[in-house]
Amino acid sequence: MRVVLQRASRASVSVQGRVVASFDREGLVALVGVTHGDTDGEARAIARKIAELRILTDETSAADAGAPIIVISQFTLYADTRKGRRPSWNGAAPREVAEPLVEAVAADLRGRGLQVGTGVFGAHMAVEFVNDGPVTVILDS
Repeated sequence: MRVVLQRASRASVSVQGRVVASFDREGLVALVGVTHGDTDGEARAIARKIAELRILTDETSAADAGAPIIVISQFTLYADTRKGRRPSWNGAAPREVAEPLVEAVAADLRGRGLQVGTGVFGAHMAVEFVNDGPVTVILDS
């Protein structure tokens, strides 16, 4: 599992012009990619890292600050661009594997009492946010 985690001062994700998740205070945007062999255990571990990583103002975590998080599925994090000009997506898990694991990350974060919004799995999404800092961290399980 791979996550690109970005601290944001505001963020939103829209599908077909309709906002499905947003926040307008300091929070996190988590782009989550799933690969073959990822498990529920890895989803829980990644969620814990997202919640507890001290990358917000004054070195606080989302769990400490009660900061909002938007979780967005992102299969393109497993693009293989080593050959040619067309990425291969073979490293990304198929929908039937990936979707429940992305949902498990969001559910685990909610179980920690955090406000969590999500994109729509498989949809074309418009993601807007202001990267604060900028702070961008890559997490791998």
